[in-house]
Amino acid sequence: MAPEPLPPALPQTGLTRHRRLREQGSLERADLDAILDAGFVCHLGVVVEGRPLVVPTVYGRDERQLYLHGSVASRSLAGGTPVCVTVTHVDGLVLARSVFEHGVNYRSAMIHGEARQVTDPQEKLEGLRRLSEHGAPGQWSYARRPNRKELAATTLLALSLEHASVKIRTGPPDDGDGPDAELGLWAGTLPLTSVWGAPVPDPALPPDTPVPGHIAHRGGTRHG
Repeated sequence: MAPEPLPPALPQTGLTRHRRLREQGSLERADLDAILDAGFVCHLGVVVEGRPLVVPTVYGRDERQLYLHGSVASRSLAGGTPVCVTVTHVDGLVLARSVFEHGVNYRSAMIHGEARQVTDPQEKLEGLRRLSEHGAPGQWSYARRPNRKELAATTLLALSLEHASVKIRTGPPDDGDGPDAELGLWAGTLPLTSVWGAPVPDPALPPDTPVPGHIAHRGGTRHG
């Protein structure tokens, strides 16, 4: 039996409640999904041996959980411990008339919970498939799948998406109707976009090796 879908509204808890800049907060799960789908690198925060550790790592997801990947030697991927995962996209600088009002247009998600180490072989393969497809859709079917030795050397964590916090900032500076508007200074936004470049082949490839379609079509398209 398939699990029930998570509710469309994000729950507000002591960890996820918006305390500052509440007007930038969102309780829409659709906004969380969009932020996660637009990226493929997150930052995993965890306390290891009494010290905070923040590790950038790739991720994938299904409807209910985030999958995080790493080496079995990684101290941050032990599982069974509280973690915080963040994904952030910078959409531009907000350049106001005063330095105090400067800011950033962004989309950000923060997920709290206790990470679970995935040990079931079938779930581990499915999680790795989702992780691979998240960054490069089509690659799981194209490339060689991991073998037993590689699976044994890989740690996969699962983190529920139940407790998440989302914030989004868009638009111009906030000082257009204040005293600084009389200064005669330019103010506005400086957008930032990321675009995939053209595929660069491995020098070891035979020269007649074609670029697979699922990779070739990404060149020139926007990321994020």
